[in-house]
Amino acid sequence: MPFFKPLLAGATLPDRLIGSIAALIAIALTIYMTFPLVAADLPAIVAPLGASAVLVFAVPASPLAQPWPVIGGNVISTLFGVAAWNVIPDATLAAGVAVGGAILIMSLLRCLHPPGGAAALTAVIGAPDIHAASYAFAITPVGINSLILVGLGLVFHRMGRHSYPHLSTLAHNTVTTAQATIGFASEDIDAALADMHETFDISRDDLETLFLRAEFHAVSRHTNVAEINDQNKRNRQPPKR
Repeated sequence: MPFFKPLLAGATLPDRLIGSIAALIAIALTIYMTFPLVAADLPAIVAPLGASAVLVFAVPASPLAQPWPVIGGNVISTLFGVAAWNVIPDATLAAGVAVGGAILIMSLLRCLHPPGGAAALTAVIGAPDIHAASYAFAITPVGINSLILVGLGLVFHRMGRHSYPHLSTLAHNTVTTAQATIGFASEDIDAALADMHETFDISRDDLETLFLRAEFHAVSRHTNVAEINDQNKRNRQPPKR
């Protein structure tokens, strides 16, 4: 059924299974390692870390899953949420300002991380103990949780076949044929992105690498087809006497 097809390009079942197991271990270890460091009236882990784990272990190449977005996005958003709670008397308005402001600040600081919005909201609608902790809540447990999760992500992906932090590699030596044949240029990507007026969960360099490799394979396929056709023509020719 089409509804059960992978939503993510390149996603495979083994990758999802391994990512699920890694997230299970990482969340459990994060709680275990954070518990001795937090006050008794605060949770050892915050709910947004569950969403962070999805990004770190299921889509490690995403710009939203990189170490700075995970740590900076969660901590900075929590700080802004605490500030919103302290400054705005109305909790409903404070919740909206916390999330909206967190998105803006994360975008400006290049640490956009969806769970950061949840972290900002938690600082507003959380239990009285969270409000009592004030800005310290952004460090313990949110900051510690984020640091441990990123550290475990580094260890896990070093053991696997994914790079983390993700580094885009523009393999120009393998795609120059495609560029020369089709006329594909880096500026074409910028123009296409400007035309579409959309934001995609992939870095620009990865997008260029993907397009260039697709062009390379297209050129290779057409070249092979042309060689096969030439060979067939030669085979059909009568032998010379």
